[in-house]
Amino acid sequence: MDQSALPYRLSDRPAWGYLLRDFLEMYRALPAGGSVKIRAHQRLVRERITGVLRANPSLRDTDAASKPVTLHLQRALDQGRGTSMSRVIRSIDGLRDQLSWQYGYDKVPRGLDQKYAYAELVGPTGPVLSDQIILGLVLFAPSCIYPTHAHDGITESYICLSGAMSQNDQGVYVPGSMIFNPPGQMHRITVADLEPSLLAYAWIGPHEKLTSQKMVFTRKARRQG
Repeated sequence: MDQSALPYRLSDRPAWGYLLRDFLEMYRALPAGGSVKIRAHQRLVRERITGVLRANPSLRDTDAASKPVTLHLQRALDQGRGTSMSRVIRSIDGLRDQLSWQYGYDKVPRGLDQKYAYAELVGPTGPVLSDQIILGLVLFAPSCIYPTHAHDGITESYICLSGAMSQNDQGVYVPGSMIFNPPGQMHRITVADLEPSLLAYAWIGPHEKLTSQKMVFTRKARRQG
């Protein structure tokens, strides 16, 4: 896309700049838990966000789009206000009417279309154009089970902004927690029974992977017999 043909730059819409700086601060403030790999990922995310801010890229007008799960967005935002994530929650709330919620899959499993959606904020298809990093939000309804999947060539991290969720049944993550998924790591997400969960995510990877990532779920192997 010819960015010079787009009418606005990031600096023309301060609310988007504030949101990016809040993401930058999250990846600066959250501990790495002694993990060298997580610390390196956080540093790379900060470097890429700083690069976006300095580049002052074009902003694309995207049509706001809702999905059934966005009926839970107000509750998710309200639940996040009283946590350490309150700053980024306020920035998201200020832009909520400009978010385009999507599924990202050609075929969504039955029932998941009612309990899941994501909104890209920065990236090849986001309002803030970038081919160096993808930042976005994922919203889950209560009791959502997000099936097992992996990302080819993409290093991914989630930061829990509100609610409580688990990955691969290996721990419970609450606001201020971060999950790190190296490229190709299989992961499945489950959400608490009574409250929605809102996550921020960052994807880092080669240019060709970020611009052509196809999201697919892993199919269960059929039993022989």
